[in-house]
Amino acid sequence: MSFARPSELLVPAPANGDAALAGGEGDSDVTPAHPGQPYAVPVRELPSGSGPVAETLYRAFEIIVAAVGLILALPIMAVGAALVRCDSPGSPLFLHRRPGRSQRVRGRDLAHRPDLRAPPGGYAPEGLYFVPRYFTMAKLRTMHSDARTRFPELYSYRFAAGEFHEKMPTLRHDPRVTRIGGVLRKLSVDELPNLWSVLIGDMRLVGPRPEAPEVLRYYSFEEMYKFAVKPGITGLAQINGRGLLNWGETLAFDLEYVRTRTVMLDLKILAITLKQVLSRHGAF
Repeated sequence: MSFARPSELLVPAPANGDAALAGGEGDSDVTPAHPGQPYAVPVRELPSGSGPVAETLYRAFEIIVAAVGLILALPIMAVGAALVRCDSPGSPLFLHRRPGRSQRVRGRDLAHRPDLRAPPGGYAPEGLYFVPRYFTMAKLRTMHSDARTRFPELYSYRFAAGEFHEKMPTLRHDPRVTRIGGVLRKLSVDELPNLWSVLIGDMRLVGPRPEAPEVLRYYSFEEMYKFAVKPGITGLAQINGRGLLNWGETLAFDLEYVRTRTVMLDLKILAITLKQVLSRHGAF
């Protein structure tokens, strides 16, 4: 991975054309019309802008924030869960399998993995490769529990060549979202259960937002390095537009974060996130 010079924190990522609303969540920049499985990519060491002491202290800070946040948020989550249950049938919690930080696997153990695409040239038997690893993420449910049955077209995740990066991950007027769900999204209350994932180490406070696994097949070879770090509750993309960004813009910010991540950058993102949550910028 070639690491570019870090850009300014709030400079927008390059646009990828006019974004069109569509369904749901390659070696080149052109996405195949019907790509196969996600890539396994060679392990490359990431630049470290913070030393081990700073990282250890920051992890302790994350644990404290997540634990205290869960305790303080319990009444809010309880009220939110009750409102979700009263507003529409189904569980108030939404549990979903999402890709987390990639695991490192030897090339000799990947030769017969049909769920992965090999990098150009195939696997080196003794080489290490980043391979997607998944975890279960919890949120307060904001959509109808039978949304997949009612709106199957929004779960097709089928894009024509070059179309994926121009699509919006979040629909502005999503028919799947319930009345209470819309309120919870605008207030960012639905994300509070994510603090549990931070506490147990599946997520960080800051990092790329967890992606829908169905779209990993549309990620290019280089874009799979997004998963070299743990996902986060907030991130560089969230403070630069959040739901206003298309997939291409979001990925550009996510990769920028992977290239430039430091403890100080995480703290800056957290501070800006607090301000934007209060203003509800990009939340819908």
